[in-house]
Amino acid sequence: MSSLPSLRLLSVHAHPDDEASKGASTVARYQEEGARSVLVCCTGGEAGDILNPAMDRPEVIENLKAVRAEELAASAKIIGYDEVVMLGYRDSGMTDSEDNARPEAFANAPLEESVGRLVAIIRRERPQVIITYPDERKGYNHPDHLMVHDITLPAFEAAGDPEQYPEAGEPWQPSKLYFTVWSRARMEALHAKFVELGLESPYDEWWFKKRESRDHLITTQIDIGPWWEVRGEALRAHATQIDPASSFWFGLPDEHARTVHPYDEYVLVQSKLGEIKQGIYEDDLFAGLRNIEGN
Repeated sequence: MSSLPSLRLLSVHAHPDDEASKGASTVARYQEEGARSVLVCCTGGEAGDILNPAMDRPEVIENLKAVRAEELAASAKIIGYDEVVMLGYRDSGMTDSEDNARPEAFANAPLEESVGRLVAIIRRERPQVIITYPDERKGYNHPDHLMVHDITLPAFEAAGDPEQYPEAGEPWQPSKLYFTVWSRARMEALHAKFVELGLESPYDEWWFKKRESRDHLITTQIDIGPWWEVRGEALRAHATQIDPASSFWFGLPDEHARTVHPYDEYVLVQSKLGEIKQGIYEDDLFAGLRNIEGN
């Protein structure tokens, strides 16, 4: 294993486009440092709505899975992922939808099976750091996002346990597990800039009164200023899912948007390096891991 890059990062996402909206600039930053970054995408995004009117065409609708795979490949290249691994499940759609009832949907996968698939990837890639989702049952409770959370936590521990999934390869214990979050501070700063510029803000009451804030849990803030544009470029690669005229994604002029809150934020939830402290105390996902023998 001595030929492995010294820094290795694994991101687990639900659908094509999630890797662009959550942590894209962080991955671009570490890729520039020479870290190996691998994306696990759990579904093909087959049930996603076409949100860009320009792509709402019969040939796109008929081949949506293939189109979304092409978009994912383009986005991953922009971000700098070294590899994209598909976990192999179908998009579950929203709760109570027809897609949600399909037996091959990710939400209906047996946990032992889906955790095992992820464990095999972790053991092969040997990441020190894994990024996944918080429990979003009180927020954006998409069944696939809930499953990403529900399989990554046990896979983090099982990957290092030789008694679990012995067929999945040589055990490897990742050191740190993070949740990616959109902070309330970020939303407030963006909303304030929209108002300051006399633009209509896409951040309505839901974002501030109904969406639970996790800012008090944030442990890690990554400066992504020099890589800020990566997120927008990766989002635009998902032409079926992202409307280039969307005020939510692109409503602020770039010269303002890049300076408002140039950070990606995370919650460190599992660490093999010692006690986890609350409050922003890290500016590096690999804090405590650089230059450690055996990595």
